[in-house]
Amino acid sequence: MKLAESLILRADLQKKMEQLRPRLTRSAKVQEGETPPENPQDLIKELESLGTQLEELIRRINKTNAVTMCENDMSLTAALAKRDVLGVKRSLYNSLVDAAATQQNRYSSSEIKISSTVKVAEIQKQVDDLSRQYRELDTKIQQINWNTDLLED
Repeated sequence: MKLAESLILRADLQKKMEQLRPRLTRSAKVQEGETPPENPQDLIKELESLGTQLEELIRRINKTNAVTMCENDMSLTAALAKRDVLGVKRSLYNSLVDAAATQQNRYSSSEIKISSTVKVAEIQKQVDDLSRQYRELDTKIQQINWNTDLLED
């Protein structure tokens, strides 16, 4: 199985586990003399089975990420961390641009004048550069994911 396929499977297992929540909740209590819509013990067994599968898969993904090299002696794990930080920084700088670029209309000269404390154009260039770096790194990561076999546990 390719690493990319395992990531899809991981998301699927996580979704299946989360979908058990309302089913378990509905089956947790019933009125006296009633039966639950589903057997809670069967649902618990399913939850435990999915949890075991997910845990093993995550271990294998993490092991593969740790030993797979991306570029410049950077592991895939390091590349993923770098991509995450690029995404957070891009989002925060973009929020800064939005806040600084918002115009305050003054209807008379006696109203308080609001001025930007940062150079919007420079920050926007940073956002654009971070977006480019994120895209390029994400593309490399996706390529590696589809070309790398998932390691055994």
